[in-house]
Amino acid sequence: MALMFSRLAHNFAKNGYYPTDEQTLERTLQALTPSAFGTMRILDPCSGEGTALAEVAHALGREHVQSYAVEYDRDRAQHSRALLDQVLHSDLMDTMISRQSFGLLWLNPPYGDLAADHSGASQYQGTGRRRLEKLFYQRCIPLLQYGGVLVLLVPSYVLDDEFCGWLCNHFTQLQVFSAVDHQFKQVVIFGIRIRRQDLGRSSEVTHTRNQLRAIGSGAVEAADIPEVWLGEPYAVLPAGNEIQHFYRVTLEPEQFAMEIGRLSGLWSEFSLHFGRNGVAQRPPVKALSQWHLALALAAGAISGVVTSKSGRVLALKGNTYKEKAHKTEFTEDEQGNVVEVRILTDRFIPVIRAWDMTPGSATRGSVLTISSAPAQTAAPSVPDAPEPAPPVISPRFALGQLVSTSSVHQLVEEGLLNPMPFIRRHAQGDWGELPDEDRQSNEQALQYGDRLFSAYDTNLDDEPRLWIITEADRSVTTLLLPSEY
Repeated sequence: MALMFSRLAHNFAKNGYYPTDEQTLERTLQALTPSAFGTMRILDPCSGEGTALAEVAHALGREHVQSYAVEYDRDRAQHSRALLDQVLHSDLMDTMISRQSFGLLWLNPPYGDLAADHSGASQYQGTGRRRLEKLFYQRCIPLLQYGGVLVLLVPSYVLDDEFCGWLCNHFTQLQVFSAVDHQFKQVVIFGIRIRRQDLGRSSEVTHTRNQLRAIGSGAVEAADIPEVWLGEPYAVLPAGNEIQHFYRVTLEPEQFAMEIGRLSGLWSEFSLHFGRNGVAQRPPVKALSQWHLALALAAGAISGVVTSKSGRVLALKGNTYKEKAHKTEFTEDEQGNVVEVRILTDRFIPVIRAWDMTPGSATRGSVLTISSAPAQTAAPSVPDAPEPAPPVISPRFALGQLVSTSSVHQLVEEGLLNPMPFIRRHAQGDWGELPDEDRQSNEQALQYGDRLFSAYDTNLDDEPRLWIITEADRSVTTLLLPSEY
């Protein structure tokens, strides 16, 4: 199946849309092999007319593939819907898509610089040249499951230090080839997503990065993608979970009308929602909870004059207010690291004030207050003594979220290890007990945005060494023991 008539391809190259040429697509498909079991789920976040992803699905076995796509242009999105399973007509930045839900990411993003007033410019996280290719890469990588295959088609000149660092930190088995059609200077990059702590030796990562950077700078020209793929093919994994979110955040009138037509109206049966007028209300099957009471108070349903069974006459006024409830939990992430989670929830406090109006009562005129809030003691509160201010630290880089493995957490809980001095040394660029070669690698990582590594002596008999690793994107800093790596 041809991707597009050749006379039309040049016209679609404007507005950042560069369709993949047919020969490059055919050779790329030879590098992919389907999973031996299960259903595969693949994604193209810039599908164009959908032909490229449809060819991928056909090569992997159409009956065992679920194809998902996003396309900004309305006409091209409509064309994609005829070829693919699920297609969103939307800006990719305006979508909600479940993370780690796809075994293959076919990414041929728009090409060009981000304009200063571009809506996506504020979502770009980086310090290098602000490009659309980078913005789409950052948005799409979390959608690919670990072990999933990336097929990235971008101009070679986009591969700067920043982009090459991202690729080497997120993927293994990276290979880069030149597209058959050299008109747009495209390269095809294959890779398998991997967790950062599972990356290979730093020397191998550095070699791959230098190779990509040389191609990006034009010092080396990538070899053409082979006509017959002789290497180990990239296996597309089956979907590991059910996709929960795949929709557009904002709703346009055309999309709303399409959904109404698909559902034959807003509701399948109009009488289901509007046929209950005149139906007698039934009493609740169980006693109302404090939550129901709070809602009744907020709605003003509890007010007026009531008479109790004992004969007391009370003038009631209901009200409710909201307060924040703090809760801290400790859980483990996928790598076994202990993560502290702080939860802030809203709690509704109902309050009823009753004015006793019972004739002849000794308590007449008194005001009663009924509330579910904790009782307040009359004893004056003594302010806590101010904690001493922590020493001023001048970090050389951002630590991000601090996490630790279960073993380190246990040592801290038992009072055997105080990690704060080591964290301060790490943040200040004191790499601890490292050889000169590794210290030099850290200094280069500060310049190019790679992973940072430190090692410190703990003076503990069983665990004499502590490692601290800060990820390349400076989002997470992990404390671990060498035996856990």
